[in-house]
Amino acid sequence: MAGKTAPFSKFEWMIAWRYIRAKRETGGVSIMTWISLVGVTLAVFALIAVLAVRSGFRADFVDTIVGANAHLTVRQSSMETITVTQGDQSVDVTRRVNTISNGAELAAELRQVEGITRAAPIIRGEGLATLANNSSFVQVYGITEADLIDIPLVREPQSSSGAIEDFTNGIALGSGVARNLGVQVGDRINLLSATGVQTAAGRSPRRVAYDVVYIFQTGRYVTDISRVYLPLTEAQEFFSRDGVHDEIEIYVEDPDRVEEWIQPLYRALGPESFLYSWKDNEGAYLRALTVEDNVMFVIMAILVLIASMNIISGLIMLVKNKGRDIGILRTMGLSEGSVLRIFFICGAGLGTLGTLLGVILGCLFAIYIDVIFALVNYVSGGGVWDPSIRGIYSIPSKLELNDVLLAVGLSLSLSWIVTIFPARRAARMNPVEALRYE
Repeated sequence: MAGKTAPFSKFEWMIAWRYIRAKRETGGVSIMTWISLVGVTLAVFALIAVLAVRSGFRADFVDTIVGANAHLTVRQSSMETITVTQGDQSVDVTRRVNTISNGAELAAELRQVEGITRAAPIIRGEGLATLANNSSFVQVYGITEADLIDIPLVREPQSSSGAIEDFTNGIALGSGVARNLGVQVGDRINLLSATGVQTAAGRSPRRVAYDVVYIFQTGRYVTDISRVYLPLTEAQEFFSRDGVHDEIEIYVEDPDRVEEWIQPLYRALGPESFLYSWKDNEGAYLRALTVEDNVMFVIMAILVLIASMNIISGLIMLVKNKGRDIGILRTMGLSEGSVLRIFFICGAGLGTLGTLLGVILGCLFAIYIDVIFALVNYVSGGGVWDPSIRGIYSIPSKLELNDVLLAVGLSLSLSWIVTIFPARRAARMNPVEALRYE
């Protein structure tokens, strides 16, 4: 009768280790062992690499958006009545106005709302920047120097030239605008606006020359290729906004929870005001990222499952080759549970070792992704990553503990579960049948 032994005894580990090791007469089993180990390692490596790049893309996307753009924006729309003189008659005309007449005072009130870190009235418009034969359509932001310095990715950009402290003496350009125009700090560019001076023949485009005093790179191509900043008073004159503002930019303590400030701000604003957040502007991108994250995780989980299936193949071959050994062990009194645990250790050991190696490779890839990317770019001759298409300048990566634990948990659970089935087959093998033809 089979004797009972303590689970996972020392001799069970010893026998399992002997079975895993390569032997000349069981070379096929050895090959399957290596295939299983390499498969699990590569699957876990790929899963961690994808999760790290996925987290990096999302974090980089959010950081560049909230670092150079308002978290919330206030606009107003109201009706005003003006008197228009036509010959000897005066006619009252009602028109819609989309400007904020008391921008500075309203911004000061909004700063008192708990959790608001910054509120700044701005001028916003579009124009055409030119220098010699070069031109670029730009988004013009009129802002005070103090408020410009408060914008994180403008104050501390990825790279810059010139001095932000000289902002009141000229214009600040995104790096993409400067590249398109071929300008450097100290050059003088022309800025044209279609909504210029009203004349008897209609509106005449306004054209003003400004000295370039600061060039910045925020890290988001879409921003760098179009953004320019003008001193507030210059922008008000350039766009004919005397004494009024177009918007109020608001920054909050936690941009990811920006929705929590909408109702408190509406209570501080009048009925003619309306708010929109950075998530409203970039909502499509965020939803696309979420869908892509879920799809990529499912695909990589399937890859891990396929790699785990190699363990089943290896164990089935191992059980077939070790049928005589199983029969002898059973006749010597080894229980079904001991046989099951021996083969479970074989399969789970491969899954655990492969997972450990995959975690090491995946973490190294996430940490040194810039070096790896630079090497690939060098070997391929450059041009692998085009920021004008992808919107960012490099592959971001963010290694998070939760992602690593998720990959480890998925790999271990799959590799351990699939190991149970061939191990049970070995445990239930009839020793008489196993020894009949031996």
